[in-house]
Order: sequence, then structure tokens, then C-alpha cells
Amino acid sequence: MVPTWLTVLAWIAIGAGCASAAVVLYDITVARRRQPMVIMTAVWPITALYSGPLGVLGYAWLGRTAPKDAPSEGNSSEGHGSGSRWRAGILSASHCGAGCTLGDIIGGWLIFATGWTLFGERLFAEYAVEFVLAWSLGIAFQYFAIAPMRPDMPARRALANAIKADTLSIVAFQVGMYAWMALVAKVFFDEPLPINGPAFWFMMQIGLLLGFLTTYPVNLWLVHAGIKEAM
Repeated sequence: MVPTWLTVLAWIAIGAGCASAAVVLYDITVARRRQPMVIMTAVWPITALYSGPLGVLGYAWLGRTAPKDAPSEGNSSEGHGSGSRWRAGILSASHCGAGCTLGDIIGGWLIFATGWTLFGERLFAEYAVEFVLAWSLGIAFQYFAIAPMRPDMPARRALANAIKADTLSIVAFQVGMYAWMALVAKVFFDEPLPINGPAFWFMMQIGLLLGFLTTYPVNLWLVHAGIKEAM
């Protein structure tokens, strides 16, 4: 049985995430603060969906641009260490995390709809399905980051580069999230949380934040090593 206080807290966290994503999406689309890289139009709201106000602050600091029709003033994130190594790591980790987040959300609801288990465990089925979806969407996000930067590159090579650049970072993200969800399923609660309940998705938000933390140093290394291009 999920405690009432946790259900209330979960709804607050989910509401904050949805509101934060809406604020960022509104700013990019309606307020016409277009992203230089189109894929980031999806990345920033998705990041805010699980990180809430932290995601809004990150967007405001590192991703917010001047309105499209405003006099040229450059990117509002300039002057905040725009060329620094840590910024490149955060942007790269956010980009990776957005694809993983979509995969994890879709995977969770797919398991709920089908009732699939693996080795008699719902958790293992979640791991398998969510990894396939997270990897596929993560690679797609990376491909659509590479393609605009390298328009002369053949699509097959761009896809190969996306796989090379993002597979390790996706694994690192999922490891952080999986470790937390294992604790949730096996340690913190006597029985698995219902996927269609707010507590499960609140725990998922925390897991995604931990996934960001575990993938950040990996992305930092990938960018520094030249395996992944800085964004």
C-alpha cells in the first residue's frame, strides 16, 4: 500500500514536471526562442519533465536564445561559460537523457498494457523493453544532432557515428535509472508499485535524475575524447 503522503508528494512532483516542460516548450515555440539545433526543441522540455524547476533553470542558463524577431543579441546563455567543458557535458547528457526518458516512459506504459514479465519478474521486462526503446530513441536523437551539423555526410555514416557516440552514454544513463528502480522494487516497498499510479512515476523521475548523474561523466569523457561532438 502506497502511503498517502507519498501519493500527494508524487502528484506535486509530476505536476511540477509537466508545468516545467510546458513553460520551456512555450518559451521555445510561442515566444519564438528557436533552438539553433532543432532536436533541442524536444530535448529541453523532456529534460524539464523529469527534473522540474531544475530543468527550467538549466534551459534558462544554457539553452535559452533571443526571440527570433528580436535584434541580434546572441544566445542568452553566452557569458555563462558557453564554451566550457562542463557545459558541453551537461548539454550532451541532457540530449542523451531525453531519448532515454522517452523510451523509459513508453516502455513503462507498454509493460502496463501488456502485462509482460521476464523470468517471472515485471522489473526485468521493464529493463529489457525500456533499454531497447531508450537505445533506439537515444540513437535517433543523436542522429538528428549529427545530420544538421554534417549535411554532406551520408545518412548511413551519420547513423554509425550516432551509434558510436551515444551507446555508452545511453548505457550509463540506464544503469543509474535501473539501480534506483531496483531499490524501489526490491528494497523500499514490499510489492511493486503500480505503473498506473503516481508514486511509480515519481520514483521514475528520481531514477531519471540519477541516470543524468551517471551519464554526465561519461558524456564529459566522450566529448573530451572527440568521440561525441560538443553541442
